[in-house]
Amino acid sequence: MNEIISYFGTIPSLHRSLILVGGITIFWMIENTFPLFKFNYKKWNHAGINFFLTFTTILINFVLAFILLQTADWTIKNNFGILQWLPEIPLWLYTVIGLLLLDLIGAYLAHFTEHKVKFLWRFHLIHHTDTWIDTTSGNRHHPGESIIRFIFTTFGVLIVGSPMWMVFLYQTLSVISTQFTHANISLPDKVDSFLSYFIVSPNMHKVHHHYILPYTDSNYGNIFSIWDRLFGTFMTLPKEKIIYGVDTHMNPNEHNNLKNLLQIPFQKHRSPKNR
Repeated sequence: MNEIISYFGTIPSLHRSLILVGGITIFWMIENTFPLFKFNYKKWNHAGINFFLTFTTILINFVLAFILLQTADWTIKNNFGILQWLPEIPLWLYTVIGLLLLDLIGAYLAHFTEHKVKFLWRFHLIHHTDTWIDTTSGNRHHPGESIIRFIFTTFGVLIVGSPMWMVFLYQTLSVISTQFTHANISLPDKVDSFLSYFIVSPNMHKVHHHYILPYTDSNYGNIFSIWDRLFGTFMTLPKEKIIYGVDTHMNPNEHNNLKNLLQIPFQKHRSPKNR
C-alpha cells in the first residue's frame, strides 16, 4: 500500500499520458475484434472529433491543476475534510472510503446535477450526442463541461479531505473505467451483471447512452455502481435494444460536426421527449 501511495504521490505526467493512450489503444483493439455493435461509420473521423475534445479536457485540467493541488494540500495542513476527521483506521480502508467519496461527490453528483440543471445539461449534451459509442467516446466533453467537472472534483477533494496521491489514484482508475465502460465490447451477460454489483459495467453504462428518457437519466456512476443502486437511479435495458444518441440531436450533421458540437450549448434549447 505504501508503494502505491509513493507512486501516485509523484506520478509523472508522462505516465498518466501513457495510461490514457495505452488504455484507448488496448480497448480499441479489443472492440475491433469483438464488437458489441457493428457500426457503419468512419471510425477515424469519429475518433478525431473525440480525440480533440479529449485533448481540450486534458489541457483544461493541466492548466487548473494547481487549484486541485492547493486544495488537497490545504485540507491536509488544516485537518479539514471527512477523511481527516475519521479515527485511525487501516490504510486500505482509508483509501477505499476516500475513493468512494471522491466518486460520489466529484463524479456521481456532478453527473446527476448536469442532467437536472438545464444550463449544465447544455454542455453535457455533447457527450450524449454520440451515436457511435466506442472507447474514444469516454472523454467526449465540451470544454465548458470540463470546467464544470473540474469544479465538482475540487469541491469533492475539499469535502473529502483527500491527499493528492489519492486524487491521482482516483483519476487513473477513472480514466481506465471510462475507457472500459464506453468501449464497443460485449461481455457475457452474466459476467457484466455480476460486475455491475461492484463497478460500473459496460452494459450498465451503455443504458445511460440510450437515446430517450428515462434511460438517459439513469446509471450516472463513474467507477462504483453503489451510488446508482443506493439512490435509485439504476436501470437495465437489454443491450440489443439500446440506441445511442439523444433524441434532440440525431442528425449526423449536428452530432458528427465538431464546429456544431462546440456551438450546441449556445443554440436554442430543445426539450427532449418526456424531459
